[in-house]
Amino acid sequence: MMAPEGIGALLKGIREAAGLTREEQAAVLQAAQGGKWFDPENLKRWETEKRLPTPMWHALLAECYGTSTEEIVRAVVASRRRRRLHRLIGEEAREEGSAVDRRKFLGVAAAATGMAGLPDIAEARQGINAGLSASDSGDLAYLSGAFERHRGGYRGRPPNEVLGQMKGDLDLLRELLGRPHPASVRADLARTAAGITGLVAIIQHDRGEQRDAVGWFATAEQAARESGDRHMLAWVLSRHAMVPLNYGAPHAAATMAIRARAEAGRSPSAAGALAAAVTARSLAAVGDREGALRAVADARASAARLDSVQGADTWFGYPAQKHHVHLSQAFTLMGRTREAYGEQESALALTTSPSVMTRALIAVDRAACVRADGDPATAADLAVNAWLQLPTAYRDGLVRSRVEALCQSLPGRPGSTLRDALTSR
Repeated sequence: MMAPEGIGALLKGIREAAGLTREEQAAVLQAAQGGKWFDPENLKRWETEKRLPTPMWHALLAECYGTSTEEIVRAVVASRRRRRLHRLIGEEAREEGSAVDRRKFLGVAAAATGMAGLPDIAEARQGINAGLSASDSGDLAYLSGAFERHRGGYRGRPPNEVLGQMKGDLDLLRELLGRPHPASVRADLARTAAGITGLVAIIQHDRGEQRDAVGWFATAEQAARESGDRHMLAWVLSRHAMVPLNYGAPHAAATMAIRARAEAGRSPSAAGALAAAVTARSLAAVGDREGALRAVADARASAARLDSVQGADTWFGYPAQKHHVHLSQAFTLMGRTREAYGEQESALALTTSPSVMTRALIAVDRAACVRADGDPATAADLAVNAWLQLPTAYRDGLVRSRVEALCQSLPGRPGSTLRDALTSR
């Protein structure tokens, strides 16, 4: 239940008075911030007070709702008081074996909601009824659901768009982590925090924001350790290893991937299979072919033991398509083009979703194999074609780094042709 004078009632009342749907109001907010995506679901959570808008939104809300920033702040404060009431009443209810003193109970309610001394106590009763259900439970459930939604990957959406859609959930996560929770709830929240911050790190990695990606992975690792979930920790370390791997530090990547394999243990897991595959790629990049081939065999054995959940096509799973993409890169780096071509064909056969970035990376691997087979001109043509077909939103970060690495290995005119494509718009 939202506070009668809170932010939810204010936003909903103004919107409905203007005859706008939530989607239409979200479009107004989106236009006011220069076209940057605004999720209508975020507006719904504010109106129902599942979440409260943070200070960064106050000025925008005042502008788009035709009110003052002070009014927005006042309404948020009223809603926050209601949440404080929820927590205080919950604490009273948890005192085992003690009867709650009715006078004290009403006094707490009045103080928390700012209604002390008012002759009309009907509003106080509404607040008490609302306080009888723990307010954190809805936020925790929502955040868990958000984690499930985001872990599905890009699904054809550019990285910037996905990151923008996650912003509101990161605000809620920060708020929840600042509240006290029982140990068991805290562990679950830490695991969710590790997952969500790890997803942000992946997106920043793909965008080429290496330093920020490392920072987010460090946060995810800390949360994973707090949760006590070793598979989550192994997943974070495996994903983190791909930052140095894809941006020129394969020795550091190999060290981190080996740590991930140790954390994953011997039981079948997506994290363990991913760690083995990243180890194979890292060792191939530093020239340790024997070690890379052993890691390839380990990755194949691990992948064969995964169940449907562990093998799901999400950022937390290790599906067959991703398996073949990783092995394509490992064999390409080793110069074993015959095996690499086979992995590329297998990956493409399983790529049914848009998978814009995946298709581009496979194309660059193929071009690198053609160059290794002695045909740099055709390699350049393949890479140029893949680059020109790539939407602008994907022409930075990971894909660019791979194409630039290939460009440096191409001699003379082929190298110039690919370089010209990279610098054109």
